[in-house]
Amino acid sequence: MPLDPTLFNSILLIATAFGGAFLAALWLALVIWTWRDIRSRARDPLAHVLAVLVVAALNLPGILVYLILRPPRTLEEDYQRTLEEEALLASIEDQALCPGCERRIREDWQVCPNCHTRLKKTCPHCGKLMELPWNICPYCGTPAPGLKREAEV
Repeated sequence: MPLDPTLFNSILLIATAFGGAFLAALWLALVIWTWRDIRSRARDPLAHVLAVLVVAALNLPGILVYLILRPPRTLEEDYQRTLEEEALLASIEDQALCPGCERRIREDWQVCPNCHTRLKKTCPHCGKLMELPWNICPYCGTPAPGLKREAEV
């Protein structure tokens, strides 16, 4: 059975049309994806426009150029990383330091084990730790030793 040239031309025309439609849809999808991706990675409107123009003009090579040059992290990831760093710094800053040698100490230590600086004193009545400048125990209200008691009125 011989092939009809008009049928072959029709099939070729339909296949070319589908291929062209696929390439146009791919191009449009790449441009839209690039627009959405660069908006999540940069605040600069000029960077948004340039990224979309590179992908729109160069198509697949443009998307490769964009993937090489785009910022590595999204704005959200940068924000989360900044929050983690701030939390880490805050936890480091919250740790008490010895006034003598500036090494880390624990809150329940009375003496620094490194330089032997006195850090806290104990209440003679309840035995809880008090800061050195305190003149009265905040837990039981007992005046610190060596403090004159005011005359009762």
